[in-house]
Amino acid sequence: MFYLKKLLFVTLLLLSITAFSQERYTISGTVYDDSNNETLIGVSIYFPELNSGTTTNQYGFFSITLPKEIYKIQVSYIGFSTIMETINLKEKTSKNFYLKEESENLDEIIIEGNVENLNVRTPQMSVNRLTSATIKQIPVVLGEADIIKSLILLPGVTSAGEGASGFNVRGGAADQNLILLDEAIVFNSSHLFGFFSVFNPDVIKDVKLYKGGIPAKYGGRLSSVLDIYQKEGNSKEFKATGGIGLVSSRLLIEGPIKKEKVSFLVGGRSSYAHLFLPLFDNDNTAYFYDLNTKVNYRINDRNSIFFSGYFGKDIFGISDSFVNEYGNKVGNLRWNHLFSDKLFSNLSLIYSDYFYGLTLDFIGFEWDSGITNYNLKYDFNHYINNKFKLSYGINNIYTKFNPGEILPNREDSGIVPKKLIDKYSNEFAAYIDAEHKISDKLRLQYGIRFSNFTRLGQDELNVYANDEAVIYNEEFKKYESAEAIDTESFNRSNVIRSFNNFEPRISMSYILDNHTSIKASYNRMAQYLHLLSNTSSPTPLDVWTPSGKYIKPQLLDQYAVGYFKSLKNGDYSIETEVFYKDIQNRIDYINGANLIANNEIETVILNGKARAYGLEFLLKKNAGKFKGWFAYTLSKSEQLTQGRTATEPGINSGEWYNTPYDKTHDFSINASYELNEKWKFNTNFVFQTGQPTNYPVGQYEIQSLNVPIYDDNRRNADRLPAYHRLDVSATLTPEKNKNRRWQGEWVFGIYNLYGRQNAASINFTQNDETYRNEAIQTSIFGLVPSVTYNFKF
Repeated sequence: MFYLKKLLFVTLLLLSITAFSQERYTISGTVYDDSNNETLIGVSIYFPELNSGTTTNQYGFFSITLPKEIYKIQVSYIGFSTIMETINLKEKTSKNFYLKEESENLDEIIIEGNVENLNVRTPQMSVNRLTSATIKQIPVVLGEADIIKSLILLPGVTSAGEGASGFNVRGGAADQNLILLDEAIVFNSSHLFGFFSVFNPDVIKDVKLYKGGIPAKYGGRLSSVLDIYQKEGNSKEFKATGGIGLVSSRLLIEGPIKKEKVSFLVGGRSSYAHLFLPLFDNDNTAYFYDLNTKVNYRINDRNSIFFSGYFGKDIFGISDSFVNEYGNKVGNLRWNHLFSDKLFSNLSLIYSDYFYGLTLDFIGFEWDSGITNYNLKYDFNHYINNKFKLSYGINNIYTKFNPGEILPNREDSGIVPKKLIDKYSNEFAAYIDAEHKISDKLRLQYGIRFSNFTRLGQDELNVYANDEAVIYNEEFKKYESAEAIDTESFNRSNVIRSFNNFEPRISMSYILDNHTSIKASYNRMAQYLHLLSNTSSPTPLDVWTPSGKYIKPQLLDQYAVGYFKSLKNGDYSIETEVFYKDIQNRIDYINGANLIANNEIETVILNGKARAYGLEFLLKKNAGKFKGWFAYTLSKSEQLTQGRTATEPGINSGEWYNTPYDKTHDFSINASYELNEKWKFNTNFVFQTGQPTNYPVGQYEIQSLNVPIYDDNRRNADRLPAYHRLDVSATLTPEKNKNRRWQGEWVFGIYNLYGRQNAASINFTQNDETYRNEAIQTSIFGLVPSVTYNFKF
C-alpha cells in the first residue's frame, strides 16, 4: 500500500510539472439525445488531430484537458448521427452536445468507426456492451426480448439451458455475478424460473458486462458485473412505447413534469397466458408482472436528482394446494453534483430486497425467506488532465438474511411454527482507480479496493468440537454433519467475525497501430456472500448466507491477455482473449446435503478451491445492411475439495472435478440483415457442450424395485447431450409509419427452428411395464413460433 501511494504521488507530481509547462484548458459537458434529453452513456468524444479522446460516464458527463489550440471535435454514438465541429480552446469551456437519431426506423443500429478505434486504445478489456436496440433484434423464445438470453450469445457467457435462471461467466457460478439495476443489487434476475429476465427492454438504456479487468469501483462478486442503467424519462414531450405478444405485453410511458427540468418514466409488463387456462379446465396459475419507475430532476447545470425503482413478482400455483411467490424490490435515490469542470460526483442511497414465499395448503404451512440490504455509496470522477483521470469513492452495505420461517396456515394443520435464525452483516469498501496515458502507445488503468466484511451478532450460533461443523466418519467412510456442543448468543452490535481484503486491479493496452492493440489485465476480487444451491442453476428456493465463523469468503485472482483489431474504419472488429481464474474458498456440499430449511447450514459445507481457463474469440460486423457477430469460447472449469487431514478423502477422492457449469465448447452466431425499409431479418445459432451431470454406475434390487447406484468418487464425470438450436425472426415495418406519430412494427419469430429436443435433465427410473431402469430425458421447448407487435407514439 505504501509503494502504491508513493507511485501515485510521483505520477501526480510529474503530471503537474508537464501541465504547467504550457497553457491547458478544460472542455467539459454532457451529451444528450436530442429527441428526449436522455443522457447518453459511452459517447465517443474524439479529437482526430490528437488521435485521442474520451467517453462520457454513466451519467453522460465528459471532461478533457488539452493544450490551447484549435481542434476538430468528433462526437459519435451507436445509432446517432455524428457531430463534427471546430472549437477554439483558449479558455475553460463548457459545452453540451445533442445527438440526433440516424434513422426513423425503430431501434436501428449504426456504429461509427472511431468508436471502435477508441475501444481498441482504451486499457479496458473483457467488456461487452449491448443497447436496447440490439437486444430487441435477437430472436428469443415466445417473442419476449430478453437481456439475459442476449448475453448468452457473447463469448465466455453460458447458461444451464432452457428454463434455467441466471447465467455463468468464464466458468463461474451464477451467484458470482454482480447484477446492478441503476446501481441497486438484483438478487434474482429471472421470471418464471428462468423463462424470462426481470429487465423490461423498453426501459433499459445501457447494458455493460464486465468479465475481467473489472474496475476497482465494483466488488462483492467474483466472476462478472452486469451493470444496467434505466432511461431517465423524456423531458421534452410525452411518449409511449410498448409491445403486445402471445404470452406477455409491456407499456412504457414517459414525459416532462416540467419541460427541460423534470421528467418521469413508468414502465409495466405482465404475462397473461394463465388467463386462458380455465378454457381448458385447468386451474393452475403461472404469471409475472413488474413495474419500473424513474423521476429525474435537473436542478441546474451542476446538480441533478434521480429516483428510480423496480418491483417485480412471480406467482406459480397448482390449483389452490401449491402457491409459490417470489420477486425483487429495489429503489435508488441519487444526487449528481459537479464540483467543477473536472470533478463529478454521485451520491446514492439504495434499497434492495428479494423475497420468496411458498404455500402448501394440502400440508397446511407457509414458508417465507429473503434477503434485504441498504447501500450507501459516494463516487467521484476526477478528470485531472487528458492523460490522467481518477475515480474514487466509498460504499457501505448493511444486509439482513432471512433463511426462512415456517408457519401453519390453518388451525388443524399440525405444523409447528419454526423460525430459522436471521443473520446480519456489514460490508464497507473504499477504492481508488486511475486511468493513465503513459505515452501514445501505452495506457494503463490501475487501482485498489479495500473491503471490510463484518458478520454481526445474531440470536444464536452453534459451537462445535474443534470448530469443525463437518466431521468425517472413518467407519462408514463418509462426511457427516457434526452435532453442536453448545450455543453462543450475541447482541446485534457484536462482531462474530471480521474479514479484510485488499483487491488490486490493473489493465494495460499497448497500441501497435491506430487500429490494433494488445491488452492485459489482472484483478483480485473478494466475495462474502454465498448462494446455497446444489442444482445446476439457481432456483427461487435457494437462500443466501454470509461468510463467518465456519464459511470463509471466496477470493479470486484473474489474469487475461487479449488482441484487439478494428478493420475497415470500424466496420469490422476482432477481439481475442485468453484468461485464467484461480478461486480460493469455493464452497461445495457433502454427499446427501440438505440445504432446505437447514438452520445449521455450516454442517453440510466444505471449503475448497476452483479454477477456470480458456480462450475467447469475437468477430463483429458493425456497419452496413448485414450486421452481427460470431463468438467462440474454448474453456475448462474445475473444482477441488481436498481432505482436511491425511486420512480424509475430500470430495471426488480429493481430485479435480468438473463444475456444474463447465462447457468445453461454446459458439454462437448472431446476424441481422436489412433487406429494405420494410423488412429486416435476424437469426442466431447456439451450440454448447453438454452440461456435466452424474449417471448411475450400477443398480441393486430391493423389494422388487431397481435402485440406481451412483459413484461418489465420480462427481460431474458425465454429461448431458450437446445443446444447440437455430432461431429466426422477421421484422415488418409498415410503410405508413413515415411521417406519422404512431409507429409500429410486427416481429415474427421461430425459436428452435429445427425442433431440437435439448435435454434439460436425464433421470433414471424403473419402467412400470418392463421393471427395468431406463433413462428419461426431460426437454423444455421444441419449435416455438411467436408474433409480437411493437409500437411507439
